[in-house]
Amino acid sequence: MSADEQKGSFNEVFFIFLKLGLTSFGGPVAHLGYFQTVFVEQKRWLSATAYAELIALCQFIPGPASSQVGFAIGLHRAGLKGALAAWTGFTLPSALLMLLLGITLIHLDLLAYKGLLQGLKVTAVAVVAWALWSMAKSLTPDLPRRLIALLGAAIALFIPGVFGQLGALFCGAALAFFLLSAKAAQTDQQGLNINLSKSVAWVSGGLFIAGLLLLPLLALNSDHSLLLLTDSMYRAGSLVFGGGHVVLPLLHAETVSQQMITAENFLAGYGAAQAMPGPLFSFSAFIGAQASGISGSLIAVLSIFLPGCLLLLAILPVWQRVRTHALLQQLLMGVNAAVVGLLAAALYNPVITAGIRDWKDALFALVLLGLLASGRVPVMLLVLLGAGAGYVLL
Repeated sequence: MSADEQKGSFNEVFFIFLKLGLTSFGGPVAHLGYFQTVFVEQKRWLSATAYAELIALCQFIPGPASSQVGFAIGLHRAGLKGALAAWTGFTLPSALLMLLLGITLIHLDLLAYKGLLQGLKVTAVAVVAWALWSMAKSLTPDLPRRLIALLGAAIALFIPGVFGQLGALFCGAALAFFLLSAKAAQTDQQGLNINLSKSVAWVSGGLFIAGLLLLPLLALNSDHSLLLLTDSMYRAGSLVFGGGHVVLPLLHAETVSQQMITAENFLAGYGAAQAMPGPLFSFSAFIGAQASGISGSLIAVLSIFLPGCLLLLAILPVWQRVRTHALLQQLLMGVNAAVVGLLAAALYNPVITAGIRDWKDALFALVLLGLLASGRVPVMLLVLLGAGAGYVLL
């Protein structure tokens, strides 16, 4: 990575992502909204174009998309140490909470905190809405790209899940070839720029493939619980696109069917995970704790996140070499517009559908959105305000 890009330190990146790990409620889509507000709007670590490009790239590869985006932002800011700091800070709070729950089997009485949880859901609506508005201003400045965004939103809404997301991105790229000019794309050079050495890419790619191929062979004739857990978590992290709730069916098949955890405890842990900040993949800490205690929890978290990070490190150098090609830049303009459409679809479902129950919630969301638009209220303070007001009023 070039010297001018390594502007931050491990501590700087870690503590910023730790705050987000403590306050980023609402799931993967909301996380992308928080990242947009903090790193694009407030701290200006990267441009809106680069951020949208990064989202698109992470949607195309397996792994937890929002965590991969955070990992790459840390990489952009402070090199490999920044990537490690970003992942650790963002994942640590929810992983520790799920570890504690998995070991002690504390059953949280979520009904006692329904107002607070509702306040957090409404806050997520405001954060994602502001991120959508900010991204739309820079990534859909003309009619063709606005049409691509609308079509992308429609595809994502009518085809739920990863196939709709990928379909919207492919559609955006295809339409860009016909609707957008290559000349305009050549002037748009503010995209993603993360330079890694070839050796890092080759080692990362080799480790990713080795884990995917060798772990099943090692676990085949083994009854060692930690090895079986590592194999199951690594495979789940390697084969799921988009992350978040998409990984749950595979996790269920890999763990409940293998009698690592009971079906009842799996559902209880999943329910508790909905109330946690940070990545939903931290649910793996609960499963690991149920299967093999503290050591199992640690191994489960590392194993499920590792393949997505390795794959991103392997792909980024290739991406950096090809992304400046004029035709690819043209296609990227369409993909970035489609990302706006994906965010718009996600704002409606699941963010608004889960967060807005009545006119009071809608009014509360508008107030929070106004505070965020003023530029005077940090995201962390907004989250605390939303949670507190929700606990009292909702």
